[in-house]
Amino acid sequence: MEIFRALPAASRVPLRVYRFLFPVAFVLMLPGFLGRMFRRGNYRYKFGQRLGFYSPEDRQRLELGGWIWIHSVSVGEMMMGIELARMLQAAQPEARVLISTTTSTGYAVAREQIAKGGGGLELVYYPLDLTSIVRRTLDLIRPEQVVMVDKELWPNMVAECFRRSIPISIVNARLSPRSERGFYKWRRWVGPFFGMLERVCVQEPEDTARWEVLGVRREALHCTGSLKYDFEAKGESPRALEFRGLLARIGVGVGTPVLLGGSTFPGEEAALGRVALKLRERWPELFLIVVPRHVERTPEVEADLCGLGLNPALRTELSELSPESPRPDALIVNTTGELRDWYAAASVCFIGKSLLAVGGQNPAEPVLAGRPTVFGPHMENFQALVRQFLAVGGAVQVPDEAALGREVEALLADSERGEALVARARAVLQVHMGATRRTVELLLGR
Repeated sequence: MEIFRALPAASRVPLRVYRFLFPVAFVLMLPGFLGRMFRRGNYRYKFGQRLGFYSPEDRQRLELGGWIWIHSVSVGEMMMGIELARMLQAAQPEARVLISTTTSTGYAVAREQIAKGGGGLELVYYPLDLTSIVRRTLDLIRPEQVVMVDKELWPNMVAECFRRSIPISIVNARLSPRSERGFYKWRRWVGPFFGMLERVCVQEPEDTARWEVLGVRREALHCTGSLKYDFEAKGESPRALEFRGLLARIGVGVGTPVLLGGSTFPGEEAALGRVALKLRERWPELFLIVVPRHVERTPEVEADLCGLGLNPALRTELSELSPESPRPDALIVNTTGELRDWYAAASVCFIGKSLLAVGGQNPAEPVLAGRPTVFGPHMENFQALVRQFLAVGGAVQVPDEAALGREVEALLADSERGEALVARARAVLQVHMGATRRTVELLLGR
């Protein structure tokens, strides 16, 4: 009962209710949870960490304590989390930084990125938000502070950190309209947990009021800009140059028009395939690249494109193809963590989950790669940024597949228009430069 005496009175009932309902909800969702793990593979690897159990080797490293613990979920958030971790280490070399994720894909990307950076970071799976598991994990790790990237809010972790006086923050805080409506509807229950947060770093000035309504203390709110849009003009990355070389091997040279669909959802790959076939009446060499949001959909995507008469290759097969092999006319990127660098190989980019699904994916990444961007009518998850892009003429929004084809054709025919779109969109993103540095300074109390 000591935790309830340490917590604000307003949070005790919600915490009791959550602790009763979450195990029930978890049991009900367990079949779907296990199904996703089986589909995405590698589910056995370090599974015990999800329950707060660690190997002797892991325990030996983690029991040093004093960690800055950064938690990210999706691949994009993981890339931001690792960049944040690197900058924290640069600003405070003695800092011990721990990265966590909940997905096997996120774990694989993090492990690859950490290895590329020469190590220096620890990586674990995030524990299930059950009281005993959270306490067992915190007893071992003893973090100096906990940092959640984007929109993570786990009540048992928040409450237990609050009880132990461990600061817990949300950085690059993002509220989709759906999440905001849900939180607002249940603000009596979730508000106390928002009130326990040490800081919430929001992306836009107007976001502060939205978070305050949900229960975040005004003094805990800071506008830092978006970590995702924080960039410097460094030219093409080594990985992007590598991808250009892979495409050149199959006859897709620098001058070949390329239409790329990023983070696509069901039905969008077929729509892009139809658009590409139509455009080939004018540009016979046009090449199509699709990057499905979920790599396990690769067989479905391949069937859709083959059904249209296209001859797609898989990203994992590119290195095996030779100049003498039959030239594919499309590519399915069946790997994770590479989308940002594939954008640089495109002539025009389409943003997935915007034409036939609701929500939209990140429209800034192709802009940062210097490529004109087109998206469908459903960009709810990035409303503020899309509104700014459209206001200055920095991107193109289309209502349907037919309009998508017309706009892609217009951009392929007029490269200067595409360059102007990119320049205007980059001006919008300019305000976010330095967001990572500002976030680091807040986390380190500088």
